[in-house]
Amino acid sequence: MTPNSAAPSAPSRRSFLASTAVATAVVAGGVPLLSACGGSQEGRKEGTTSGKDAKKILPTFVASNVVAPDIPAKNGSAAGFTKAIPTAELKTSVPKKLGSGGGLKVMAPFWGTPPKGDNPYYAAMNEAVGVEVTWQNQDGVTYDQKLGAVLASTDIPDVVVVPGWNLMGKIPSAVNAKFADLGPYISGDKVKAYPNLAAVPSEAWQRGIFGGRLRAVPMPASYVTDIAPMYRRDLFDKKGYTVPTSPEEFLSWAKEATDAKSKIWACDDMKWSAFNFYGVFPGSDKALWWNMVDGKLVNRVETDEYLEALEWTRKLYAARVVHPDAVSGKAGGNARNRFTAGQSLVFNDNISAWWGSVSEQATQKSDFDMAAFDIFGADGGDPTLWAVQPANIFTFVSKKATEQQIKDFLALCNYCAAPYGTKEFMLTAYGVEGTDYDMKKGMPVKSTTGVNEVNGAYDYTGNPAPYVAYPDFPEVTRGIVEWQQRMGAFTEKTSFFGLTVTEPNRWANLADNFEQLEDDVVRGRKKISDVQQAVSDWKSKGGDDLRDWYKKLLDDTGSAN
Repeated sequence: MTPNSAAPSAPSRRSFLASTAVATAVVAGGVPLLSACGGSQEGRKEGTTSGKDAKKILPTFVASNVVAPDIPAKNGSAAGFTKAIPTAELKTSVPKKLGSGGGLKVMAPFWGTPPKGDNPYYAAMNEAVGVEVTWQNQDGVTYDQKLGAVLASTDIPDVVVVPGWNLMGKIPSAVNAKFADLGPYISGDKVKAYPNLAAVPSEAWQRGIFGGRLRAVPMPASYVTDIAPMYRRDLFDKKGYTVPTSPEEFLSWAKEATDAKSKIWACDDMKWSAFNFYGVFPGSDKALWWNMVDGKLVNRVETDEYLEALEWTRKLYAARVVHPDAVSGKAGGNARNRFTAGQSLVFNDNISAWWGSVSEQATQKSDFDMAAFDIFGADGGDPTLWAVQPANIFTFVSKKATEQQIKDFLALCNYCAAPYGTKEFMLTAYGVEGTDYDMKKGMPVKSTTGVNEVNGAYDYTGNPAPYVAYPDFPEVTRGIVEWQQRMGAFTEKTSFFGLTVTEPNRWANLADNFEQLEDDVVRGRKKISDVQQAVSDWKSKGGDDLRDWYKKLLDDTGSAN
């Protein structure tokens, strides 16, 4: 789970948009996902599919050239669009309706109150795509429970959305048995019948391989770390502070900047940024905790960098430069509020919080300004960063679906994967003009109806290659993409990057207690020696055996890199 999040908030590729809605973070799940290696794929419940085998079933990649971004993608970054496209200049990416007019029932998580099923937005999308979609929205907070119950039954909806963080317990074992193989329809050059899906990066499609088959349409994301250290640039300028460029410099600055009597603290909890400062293997997926180092497969909890990051974060807490609400464990969703209120000058969060904070404060504090500073290395030099997974939300089709229903599903996904600057994108992202949004000063602005209805639905059924588009705040768009590009230049990929891995059940929960232990250590409730003991226990209780299992997996199937 990402920092400062008590629970996953509504994830959406459309969170990278200009609207009156508050931005929602794209949450990276922390659960290994199901796939299989070789042999009889249908019965396998653990393992992965290698890069070399995946090539046989991945869709052919054909980049979209419908609309050129203002800032092209580079070093694994998203592409950036800084301008709103006038309605008259919108391009067409789906020249003819591909849907047959048939119906699909789609089960998806929803955070909040779902809109009525007969709203104008849904009706317009059904008409444009040629597919009658009936949304079966479920409470996102308890979605894993509903998902488990549905997949254990014989009554499976035609289409099911599965967030990565919900793939736990018995849910992964149901994936192969319950969902269809999309390969016969979109593997290789067959995907060219759906040009917008062909433009989805291959590394995202690889994450859609489950049980040795291409079963899921993924939600693509940049593989550059999505956790950014953000600072109040306006307050730094006012105080004459310079941005720290090393852990040592940060701690020194933090002591100077903290003024508890004035209720100003240097920072909020910085553990996740510390992991980046010290080059710790990424925490968004347990498979990424493993990497080959000097010929040996090593888990991140065994590394010196892991302990050094925790020790540095502990020093921040010990120096009392961290906001007291974070000290008491009230990290939750309040860290950003403490930051915008000026009570903390630095915090780390999903980088989409940059636009969320700026847009929120634009009507409240005219001089509010913030930015993300570059991640530095442990010695103040260049950092060593590790790629996160390029997709972590998946949409499946029931094995009971007819061939025409699968084609209708792909028609729907192709429409929703339309790139920024197209007519299809505007309808999918903003809804019906005059009802869901209006053009004001050349910018599409959602109405209350649009905010309530145009979300949590077609976000999941098809997504374009990663992009950032905040035309209402173009400087934020540029800031985010250029930060990703700079950080991407220092980003490497661990041995299991891009692979969906399910650990054997006997070891799947082996490392579950480490996150709580980390939080206890940095807050001074436990010691570094307690982590070292936990690592020793982890190794003896199955960690070394799990290492052997991962190493054999790597030897047998190869890396996706």
